[in-house]
Amino acid sequence: MRTWQVQDVMTTDVASVREGTAYREIVDVLTGRHVTAVPVVDGARRVLGVVSEADLMYKVELLGQPHERRILPDRHRREARAKADATLAADLMTAPPVTVTPDATLVEAARVMDARDVKRLPVVDDLGRLVGIVTRGDLLKVHLRPDADIRRDVVEEVLRRTLGVRDGVVDVTVHGGVVTLTGQLERWSTARLALRLARQVSGVVEVVDALGYAIDDAPMSALRLGGGTPAGIA
Repeated sequence: MRTWQVQDVMTTDVASVREGTAYREIVDVLTGRHVTAVPVVDGARRVLGVVSEADLMYKVELLGQPHERRILPDRHRREARAKADATLAADLMTAPPVTVTPDATLVEAARVMDARDVKRLPVVDDLGRLVGIVTRGDLLKVHLRPDADIRRDVVEEVLRRTLGVRDGVVDVTVHGGVVTLTGQLERWSTARLALRLARQVSGVVEVVDALGYAIDDAPMSALRLGGGTPAGIA
């Protein structure tokens, strides 16, 4: 069962700037390409940092304001003032960059974005060279997969290939990314595994359980599948 990766949804035609790119040129790139941030790269296309609209806005926010003399100014204030006075990408960028590789899964990329509180990730190869960029919106593209493609993966990859379930035993319907599994399987453990694997198919929003089973092997399977100790077992 193939899991969607960053390379499946990333943008490869990426606008970028160099360390010596001037403030006004960066603004021109952002507005001209209709993007909110650009990676800063060196001569080998290695990503050094990212300049975003937020980095550029400090010059607007603090324009004309005198430097405040504080004995111990907070870190954010110092960084804001430094970027307000900066004129080149090297001084405006946020570094080191938070990046991701093309073969990272969409789940991994989403977790990095959430943990680091960023809206986009430059995509780099093994040498740190820019090969694309992925945004939060790109990660949502997986949920635009056609229902027919999702159903095919559930039937062929989950039921037929992984679990060895014969065709016709389980009926699979998909509507708006919601998968419903209906039928009678031999064991409880097989039914639970079918549900779990179906949820992992790219584009699945929810899995509705309408499965029955002939043999209740729940106690043994719960331990084997990492479900914890079932009630009644010490």
